[in-house]
Amino acid sequence: MQSSGNSVPLGATAGAGGVNFSVYSRDATGIDLLLFDAAGDPKPSHIIPLDPANRTYHYWHVFLSGVQPGQIYGYRVHGPLDPGRGLRFDATKVLLDPYGRGVVMPEHYSRVAASQPGDNTATTMKSVVVDPSAYEWEGDAPLKRPSARTIIYEMHVRGFTRHPSSRVAITKRGTYAGLIEKIPYLQELGVTAVELLPVFQFDPQDSPPGKINYWGYAPISFFAPHQAYSSRQDALGPVDEFRDMVKALHRAGIEIILDVVFNHTAEGDHRGPTLSFRGLDNHTYYILEEERSRYANYTGTGNTLNANHPVVRRMIVDSLRYWVQEMHVDGFRFDLASVLTRDASGRVLPDPPVLWDIESDPALAGTKLIAEAWDAAGLYQVGSFIGDSWKEWNGRFRDDVRSYFRSEEGSLARFADRFVGSPEVYGHKQREPEQSVNFVACHDGFTLNDLVSYNNKHNEANDEGNRDGADDNRSWNCGVEGPTDDPEIEQLRNRQVKNFLAVTLLSIGVPMILMGDEVRRTQGGNNNAYCHDNELNWFDWTLVAKHADVHRFVTLLNERRLLRSVEHERQRLSLAQLIQQANKSWHGVKRGQPDWSHESRSVALQVDMKQERAVVYLILNAYWKPLDFELPHLSSGGPWRRWIDTGLQSPLDIVPWHTAAPNSGATYRAQARSVVVLLAGLKETSA
Repeated sequence: MQSSGNSVPLGATAGAGGVNFSVYSRDATGIDLLLFDAAGDPKPSHIIPLDPANRTYHYWHVFLSGVQPGQIYGYRVHGPLDPGRGLRFDATKVLLDPYGRGVVMPEHYSRVAASQPGDNTATTMKSVVVDPSAYEWEGDAPLKRPSARTIIYEMHVRGFTRHPSSRVAITKRGTYAGLIEKIPYLQELGVTAVELLPVFQFDPQDSPPGKINYWGYAPISFFAPHQAYSSRQDALGPVDEFRDMVKALHRAGIEIILDVVFNHTAEGDHRGPTLSFRGLDNHTYYILEEERSRYANYTGTGNTLNANHPVVRRMIVDSLRYWVQEMHVDGFRFDLASVLTRDASGRVLPDPPVLWDIESDPALAGTKLIAEAWDAAGLYQVGSFIGDSWKEWNGRFRDDVRSYFRSEEGSLARFADRFVGSPEVYGHKQREPEQSVNFVACHDGFTLNDLVSYNNKHNEANDEGNRDGADDNRSWNCGVEGPTDDPEIEQLRNRQVKNFLAVTLLSIGVPMILMGDEVRRTQGGNNNAYCHDNELNWFDWTLVAKHADVHRFVTLLNERRLLRSVEHERQRLSLAQLIQQANKSWHGVKRGQPDWSHESRSVALQVDMKQERAVVYLILNAYWKPLDFELPHLSSGGPWRRWIDTGLQSPLDIVPWHTAAPNSGATYRAQARSVVVLLAGLKETSA
C-alpha cells in the first residue's frame, strides 16, 4: 500500500508502518522506485512509479507501508539523453539514492556495465533502507578533545589488519571489527585520534585495468559506510559494525576523524559509469565545461562536484550532520578542500557558501574540520583557507622539514619557522597555535622509511610507466637506493626516521603520523600506492618487534606530549600571542649566536615552560658532522639532563621525561644529523 509521502527528509526514512522515499531531480520526466530481494537480482521484485502529481517542486516522493529497514532499493530515472545540454538520463541504469544510508554490492559488480549502453540491474550497487535510531549507543557521544591535546594517526581500515601477521581472525581482517581488536595497540602507542582514509561507499573498480581502488578516493554514496569493510554479510551490517568501532574507540579515549571526499565522485568523466548523480541531475551535481558534454576536472579524477550549488551544498552539510549526529564521528579531513571554494564556472569564490555553511552549522560546532587546502588545478590555499575554525594540512611543514634533514642549503630559516607553528604562514590570522596540522609523511607519498631509503619513486607496479606520483619528494636514501645490509647506512636511516618523528611531535601544532611509520613500514619506494590491495600497503605486524626501538621512541614522545601543560589552550591565545609571550631564544654552536646564513644547517632553541617549572634546550643538527654546542649556565651549578638524543642507540635515544640523565660539561656534542633535547629546572638557569 502506498501514499503520496513527503518531500522531507530526503532519502529513505523509516517511520511508523513503512518508509518515506524522497529524491531530487529537476529535469526528470519520470522516476521509478525499484525494490529488490537481493543485491544481485536481475529484476526488481516491485516497481513503484512515482506519481508526478505528488511531486513537490523538484522532489519526487512516495510512502510505502510495510517496507522495513534492510530493504534493498534503487531508482530508474527517465528523461532526455542530451549531453550537449548537460543532460545524461538513462532509464536502463539502476541508480543509488544520493541520501541512501546503506549500500549493497552484488558479487559480480561491473563498472564497465554501468559505462556502456544497456541494462545493468544485476551488476550494479543498490541502496539499503536504514533506521539510524535502531542502535544502542550506551551513552556514547563524540569526545570533543581539545586540538592542543590531539595526536592524529592516519590509517587505512583494511590495511591496518589485513596482513596475516595481524593475528586478527580471518573473517575480521581488514574490517571495522578487525580494527576494534587492535585498539589496545593504538592506546599503547599513545595516539588520541585515528584519521581513516575514505570509508564512504566507493567504487573499487575506479582504477586502471587489472588494479583496484585501494585508498577509496572514489566516493559514490556520501551517507553509507563502505560495505567491503564490514565482516557482516547482511545489508545492515556495515552501518552497525562501523558504529561498534566508533563506540569502542571512544571507550578507549580515541577520536575518529573521517577523510571525506566532497570534490568528485566515482562517475568520472564523459566516458564514465552512470551510478547515481549523473543519471539523476547531471548539471546540478557537477561543474560542466562550456561544452556541456564535458566535465570540469579540478580534481585530476575526471569530474568535479558543483559544491556551491544549493542542492549539492545541502547534501554535503546533511552528510556531515549525519556522520556526527547518527554515527558519532569526531571530525573530518576534507580531501582537496580548495575545490569547495569554486563556483559553477570554476572561479574561486572569496566567501564560498558551502564552507560557511559547514563552519556555522550548530550541529557541527566543536567538530574537528581539517582542510587539505589545495586542488589538482594549482590552487594552493595553505595559510589562507577561509573560515575561523578550520585546521589545515600544512604541506609547507612537510616540505621544509624534509629539506632541512637532507641538509639542503637555505632550508634552516624555513624549518625553524615551521617548528614554532609556522607564524610566517599563520601568524597574520590571529588563530590558535593548532591551526597547523604538522606531518612529514601521509598516505600520499613516501612512508618515512622510504623517505630515507629512496632518492627516486619506484611506481613500476602501478603499470603507468613510473609517470604517476610526485617527483618532488625531497627524499634522501642515505647512500644506497633501497634496502641494504650496510649497518652504518641502516643506523643513519633509523636516526633520520627518529629525527622526523621527534620534530613532528615536538613542534607547535597538531601532529599527525602515518600508519606504520612508528615501525618503519615500507612500500618499496612506491609513492602512489593507491591501486594495491596487497602486502605493499598492508601493515606488517612483524615490524613491531623488528623496529621496537622506533616504536618505543614514538610511544615515549606521545606520552610526554599528552602530559605537558597546555596553558595557551586555557587562555585561548593565538599563535602570534603565544610566540610573543614565550620566553624563548635562538642559539648556535655559540650560545646567543644563531647562524641563519644560507649555508647553516644547525640551530638551538631554549624555551621556558613556566607551568611545568622547567626549561628545554633543543639542539637540531642537520650537518653531516658532529657539532659541539655551548650550553646556558645553570645558576645552581646543577647539570642539564638529557631526555632525547637521536644520535644514541636505544634505549638511550629517549628516556621517560622524569628519568632524564644528567649531562656534565659546558657543551654538548650533537652527533651528525641528530635531534637533542636537554632539560633543567626553571630556577636553575641563569639569565
